[in-house]
Amino acid sequence: MIRTVFQKILLSLFIVFTFLNGQPKKEIVVKYKDSETQLPRWVRVIPYDDNIIRVVASADSLLSARRSLVVVSQPQEKPSYFIKEKNGLLSLETSKLLVQVSKSSGAVSFFSKDGKVLLKEESNGGRTITPTNVLGEQAYAIHQAFEAKPGEAFYGLGQHQNGIMNYRGHDVDLWQYNLVVAIPILVSSNMYGILWDNYSRTKFGDPREYQSLDQCVLYDKNGQRGGLTAEYFTDEKFENLYTTRTETRIEHAYTDVNDPFPDGFNEKVKTVRWSGSIECQKSGAHKFRLYCSSYTKMWLNGKLVVDSWRQNWLPWTHFPELTMEKGKRYDIKIEWIHNGGFISLQYLPPDVVNPNVINLTSEVADQIDYYFIAGNNFDSIINSYRWLTGVAPMMPKWAMGLWQCRERYRTQDELLDVVREFRRRNIPLDNIVQDWFYWKEDRWGDHEFDSTRYPDPAGMVKTLHDSLHTRMMISVWPKFYVGTKHYDEFYSKGWLYMRNVEKGQRDWVGPGYISTFYDPYSEGARELFWEQINKKIYSLGIDAWWLDCTEPDIQSNLSRQETILRQHPTALGSGARYLNTYSLMNCQAVYECQRKTNPQQRVFILTRSAFAGQQRYSAATWSGDVAARWHDLAMQIPAGLNFSISGIPYWTTDIGGFAVEPRFEKPDSANLEEWREQMTRWFQFGTFCPIFRVHGQYPYREMFYVAPPEHPAYQAMLHYDQLRYRLMPYIYTLTGMVTHRGYTIMRPLVMDFGDDEKVLEIGDQFMFGNSILVNPVTSFKSRSREVYLPKDCGWYDFHSGRYYKGGEKILADAPYTEIPLFVKEGSILPTGSAIQYSFEKPADTLRVFVFTGRDASFELYEDDGVTFDYEKGAYSWIPFSYSEKEKSLTIGKRQGTFPEMLTTRTIEVVWIAKKHPRSVEWNSSADVALRYDGNEIKVRMK
Repeated sequence: MIRTVFQKILLSLFIVFTFLNGQPKKEIVVKYKDSETQLPRWVRVIPYDDNIIRVVASADSLLSARRSLVVVSQPQEKPSYFIKEKNGLLSLETSKLLVQVSKSSGAVSFFSKDGKVLLKEESNGGRTITPTNVLGEQAYAIHQAFEAKPGEAFYGLGQHQNGIMNYRGHDVDLWQYNLVVAIPILVSSNMYGILWDNYSRTKFGDPREYQSLDQCVLYDKNGQRGGLTAEYFTDEKFENLYTTRTETRIEHAYTDVNDPFPDGFNEKVKTVRWSGSIECQKSGAHKFRLYCSSYTKMWLNGKLVVDSWRQNWLPWTHFPELTMEKGKRYDIKIEWIHNGGFISLQYLPPDVVNPNVINLTSEVADQIDYYFIAGNNFDSIINSYRWLTGVAPMMPKWAMGLWQCRERYRTQDELLDVVREFRRRNIPLDNIVQDWFYWKEDRWGDHEFDSTRYPDPAGMVKTLHDSLHTRMMISVWPKFYVGTKHYDEFYSKGWLYMRNVEKGQRDWVGPGYISTFYDPYSEGARELFWEQINKKIYSLGIDAWWLDCTEPDIQSNLSRQETILRQHPTALGSGARYLNTYSLMNCQAVYECQRKTNPQQRVFILTRSAFAGQQRYSAATWSGDVAARWHDLAMQIPAGLNFSISGIPYWTTDIGGFAVEPRFEKPDSANLEEWREQMTRWFQFGTFCPIFRVHGQYPYREMFYVAPPEHPAYQAMLHYDQLRYRLMPYIYTLTGMVTHRGYTIMRPLVMDFGDDEKVLEIGDQFMFGNSILVNPVTSFKSRSREVYLPKDCGWYDFHSGRYYKGGEKILADAPYTEIPLFVKEGSILPTGSAIQYSFEKPADTLRVFVFTGRDASFELYEDDGVTFDYEKGAYSWIPFSYSEKEKSLTIGKRQGTFPEMLTTRTIEVVWIAKKHPRSVEWNSSADVALRYDGNEIKVRMK
C-alpha cells in the first residue's frame, strides 16, 4: 500500500508525541525492527474495554481497511485508559489490566492489576510477518508466539474429535471439515482468552506440514531396506494374496491427487497389509497422521494404536505418536479392509518448537490481529467474547425439547406417521426434521417439494402445528444444480463458485449431477438466497432451518489446494483468505433476512459448521456425520465441551451416530443388542446436551423402532426423554442465562472447578448448567464407570440421594437404564410437570429440589418462548435462595413481567440432605407446598 511522505511524517509525529505520562490516550503505536529481517514493523495496542485489548502487528503503518467478519463491537470510550513510558516500556493501564509494550522489540505483555503475569508474547515479539502470494493475491503469512506458564491448560479452538480436552502439547489444524469445526479462540486456565481474528487456515502448535514416509528409512517385512512390504489380498481375512510389492510411502488420501494402486485393485482387492519397520533420522517423539476410511488397524512397535471404522466418503484422521531413537528400527503394520475408500500415512520428526510456547500461525492475512480477553473466570471471558462478537439470542423454547430426525423421511405420509406414533405412545416430542432430498431428483437447489411424494406441504405443516403440536425443521443446502431456475438466478448475477461446474464435477445422486454453491460473501447473494427459500419454504410455515454442508463441502475428498479453488474467489477476496467463514456468512443470510420478514418469530438455525461470532445468528452446530461406534461416542464429549468453551453455546450430536457399520445394517441378534445399547448410551448423553436431537442413517432411530416397549433400551430412552421435559424450567432458565448473562450450558469441569488441578484434563464428565454433573457411559456392557467428584463441595447421587464428599474418585453404578448423575451440594433444581411438548401447559406446579449442605441460589427465567419481545424487557426472573445456617428457602419477589406470565403458581419444595437422602422424582409427596404470587415467601426445613 502506497503512503505519501506527508502521511509518514504525521505518523512519526504521532508516535513521538502520543506517550505523555499520565495523560488519557486511546492506544499505543510502536514502530520497531523485526529481529530477523531488520524490516520495519508496527504494533498497535487498542483497549476495547477494561479487560479487552486488541493487538495488531503489521508490516504497514496503518490498520487494514478490511472489515472484521467476527468483531461487531467498537472500542469503549473510557477516561480511565492511561499510557505511561518508563525504562523502554510503554504501559497502558485500565481499571483491570496493565499492558506493556517494548519499544525495542514491540513485544506485548499482559498483567492483572495486582501485577500477576497473565500472558506474554516472546521477548523478541515472537512474531513473523512474511510476504506471500496466494491465489494471485499479495498478502502475508503470519505467526505469533506467546510464553506459556507451567501447568497452564488450553481449551476451545472449536470442535475436534480426537479425544483431547486440554490442548497443551498438542497440535490443532483449524480448517473446516465435516466433523471438524474451526473456531480461533483459545481459552486458558490462567483466566484469559485469545480471539485470533483470521479466517484462513490456522494452526495451533506445530506449524509444519506432515511429510511422506519416504523421508524416513523404511525396511520391508524381511528386513530389506527400501520400503514397506505392501500385500494386496482378495479376501477380508488377509489370506488370499493377489499381489505384493515394496512401497516407499502410503499416499491415497484424495480423489484428485493419489499414488496409483496395482492394476485390478478396484475389481479384485479387498484388503491391504503394509508391514516392515521404520528408522528415524532424529531421536525424540515422532508424530504420525493416519487418514483412513473403512476398517483400519495400525500397530507401532507391536502396540495397536488405531482401531477404526469410518464411512468411505468421510475418512478420519488419527494422530498416534512413537518415541524413537535415531538409527534404531521400529516395527510398523497397517491392515486395511478396502471398500473404495481412502488411506494415507504421514509423519513429523521431533518438534523443534519449545513446548512452553503457544504458537498461532495463519496462511493469509493483512496483519496479525488478535484480542486479549481477561476474566475472573471462564464465564466472564466467554461473556466478553460474546460482547465483542455478538450476543446469542434466545432460542425458541420448543428447541429445548426432543428433535426426531432420520436420513431421511421420504414422503409426507411417512413423516406424519412418525409424529403420530410419538403422540400415540405418549413419547414427548417437539420437533420433526425433514432432511435432504424432498425435491425431485434433478432439482437440487429449487427448494421445492416433489409433489408426487409431498402432495400438500403446507397442509403437512399445518397438521403438525394444529393437530400434532409439533414444529418442523427443514434441510436447506447452499447447493444448486446446473439448469435449475435458482442456479440461473445466481449465475446471472455472478454469485456462484464456478470451478466445480467448469470441472464438470458430478455428485452422488442418481446418474450424478453437476452443481455448485452460492457465494454468501455478497450481500446481494445472501438476500437472493433468502428470497428463494422464503418463497418456496418459509411461506409454508416452516419453523426452523437446517443449513447443511456449510464448510462448504462442495466436493468431498479433494486435495486441500483444490478444495480452496472450489470456493474461490469470493465477493470479498480469495477463497484461501476467507476459508473458514462460509458458515458464518450463510447463517447471517438466513438470520437477518428472516428477522426482516417476520420480526416476531425467533430464528432457529442448525448448521454443520461454525465460526467465531456465529452465536449472534441463533445458530446451533452439530458434530457432523459421525460414525456409530463406541469410540466415536466417547469422542463427542470432549469435542462438545471444547466447542462450548469456544463461546458458541448450542451444540448437539447425532444421537446414535450418523453412519453405521455394515454389521448393524442387517444385524444378527448379538449385533442388534450391541446397537440397541449403543443407541441407549448415546441417548442418555444427548439428554444433557444443549440441543437434544436424534438423527442417523438406517437403522431407524425412533425409539419404537430401536426396540420394543418391554426392552430396557426403549424404557431407558423414554425415561430420559421424560426427564428432559421434567427439567424444562431448569433448562429454559439456562437458555435465558446464555442470552442475558453470557452463560454456557454444557460446561467442562474446569469452568466451575478450575482450582482443582485434577479436572484440567477431564473430558468425559461435564456440568449441565450449574447443578448437574453428567457422566456418560461410552463402552459396551459397562455397568459402572469411574467418576471424579470435584473438591470443595459435596455431591448427591441424582438417583438415590446418597451424599458423597468431593475430591475423590468413585466407582459409580451405571445399569443399562441409567448413567451416573450427581447434583452439587448447595443446588436448587426447579422441575416441572410431565408434558408431551414444551408448550403443552404452563409450569404450574413447580417442584423445587433443594440440595442442602451449603448456601444455594437460583433465578428462574421465563418469557413467552417464541417472540423477540424479551429484547424489549418482556421477561421475568424469580430468585430462589437457600441459607444453610437458617435451613430456610426464600423465594424472592419476582422481577419483570410479560403478558403470558403466570401471576400465581404452586411451588412444591423437596429437601435433600446428607441425613435425609431422596432421589429426584415426582410421585412422592413434597415436603411443603406453597402458593406463590410474585411476592417474597420464606419456608424453613423441618
